[in-house]
Amino acid sequence: MSKNLLLPAAAFVLGTCALIAALWLILVPQVGAPLPSGIGGPFALVAQDGKSFTDKDMLGKPTLIFFGYTHCPDVCPTTLFDMSEVLRKLGPDKKVAALFITVDPERDTPEVLKDYLSSFDPRIVGLSGDRTAVEAAMRNYRVYAKKVPANDGGYTMDHTSLIYLMDKQGRFVNPFNLERTPEEAAKDLAKYL
Repeated sequence: MSKNLLLPAAAFVLGTCALIAALWLILVPQVGAPLPSGIGGPFALVAQDGKSFTDKDMLGKPTLIFFGYTHCPDVCPTTLFDMSEVLRKLGPDKKVAALFITVDPERDTPEVLKDYLSSFDPRIVGLSGDRTAVEAAMRNYRVYAKKVPANDGGYTMDHTSLIYLMDKQGRFVNPFNLERTPEEAAKDLAKYL
């Protein structure tokens, strides 16, 4: 290779290395950083106290989110009880939020949610809204819900029963596991404080 081509070839190799390094820093997540997720996103609902509540209201603290409904015979009350036990184990001064978003807004008005949630930890906030607003939140969290007619003329709701753990920036971390002792679950949740 002639001396005239050596300098441009070296510049080309250095430039290529710099480009690869820049792409690596931009495209590869840093250690410990959550990976981008298709779960979560904006919502605008009504809290059990009648005030508006959006996804921005959960920023600054880790948040557990559970979708369900107040007429649920077993999964919802059991999950809310277990969430209450975890929150109790964390202690009252811990900055953690918990949301119970209804999949049945026709029956679960803010007043109904307030009464229903009075049996659980006071940090669990019930959210409702019109059908369009609730369905938008369900889409953002990839929640399935379907009305199932009952023999008595009423209905139940089939629905996703995951608990979503969101970090302080409102990003999905992972499904939160309650199938362990409240102490173990509280210790795991405390990592995100």
